[in-house]
Amino acid sequence: MLVYVICYFSLWKGIEMSGKVVWFTAIFPYVVLFILLIRGVTLPGAEKGIAYYLSPNIEMLKKPSVWQDAATQVFFSLGPGFGVLMAYSSYNEFHNNVYFDALLTSTINCCTSFLSGFVIFSVLGYMSCQSGRPIHEVAQEGPGLVFVVYPEALATMPGATIWSIIFFLMLLTLGLDSSFGGSEAIITGLSDEFPIIKRNREVFVALLFILYLLIGMVMCTKGGMLIMEWLIVYGTTWGLLIAVFCEAMVISFIYGIDRFTEDIREMLGFTPGWYWRICWTVGAPIFLLLMIMSSFINYMPLQYQDYIYPTKANVLGIVFALSSVSAIPIVGLYTWYKQEGNTCSDKLHRALTPYNYKNRRRSAGLQRDILSSGNLHASDIML
Repeated sequence: MLVYVICYFSLWKGIEMSGKVVWFTAIFPYVVLFILLIRGVTLPGAEKGIAYYLSPNIEMLKKPSVWQDAATQVFFSLGPGFGVLMAYSSYNEFHNNVYFDALLTSTINCCTSFLSGFVIFSVLGYMSCQSGRPIHEVAQEGPGLVFVVYPEALATMPGATIWSIIFFLMLLTLGLDSSFGGSEAIITGLSDEFPIIKRNREVFVALLFILYLLIGMVMCTKGGMLIMEWLIVYGTTWGLLIAVFCEAMVISFIYGIDRFTEDIREMLGFTPGWYWRICWTVGAPIFLLLMIMSSFINYMPLQYQDYIYPTKANVLGIVFALSSVSAIPIVGLYTWYKQEGNTCSDKLHRALTPYNYKNRRRSAGLQRDILSSGNLHASDIML
């Protein structure tokens, strides 16, 4: 309840308020990470855990599930496919250097993940030393690592209360950051589509977080971990991969990579080189397609620890996973149906043809001029 109250008062007035709160919620976790790192590496057995962390297992790279998990982690940490990046970027100035922002964000994300590994495995080495068990037996996969193993390790340290408070405050701020981003994507998208929501933002945000609370209360029941694991597996893998794959294909081959790079040149003053063109048109689509295919081919019924989910739970999970991308073919068919044309191919051609490029660029120029005055949000202009 407290978390959602904080989220509500951070988002109810718009991006201006949440932008101020994020200065704290984004910086504080790094302070705690460095504190925990210093404490972790000074514990007995820490070197054992760090050595285990830095020892690569090349054989694991042969497993498709490893690549699938890595792709899912990238989606979670960087945010493509969730709508968060588009929602926040719509508040940028027209000439904002998104190229630099993308490189900086990706670099910081990788460094943060690498640093977090030292924080976690130094403590796992300490736990292994204390219990006399190998590290692979001490570590747990999934939420158990953060909510069970690490708190158990903190409880054995001198000053356990202080360390636990600092650690869970860090988790709180990380959760707030994630909630801010995901919620703002929903609020911005629906507000742009339905003006009544924009006019009644405070009420809509309150209803949204009440819905969050009701769903979250289900996770607090005896079977809460089973439900959360079901949501993690079926709510984040296939839907995200398919959505981002479709986005990559549409941008590269329907909207056109030339138009896309020209848009970037107009915004930044330079055209992305051949490396980025290859990534957008070849690398990303092929990689995503392989991930989608491997996730279907290597699909295994869901299991959490010793509990095997019933068949109906897996069937419902597959339906749930694909429902998130069902809007793509539905809206596509609706758009095709509404087009003018005598034949199906004529309608398809019109549906796949981008809006008049010159008119769009004139509209973009108008948008840039209005945004520079600071009086209007980017989504208020229909291109």
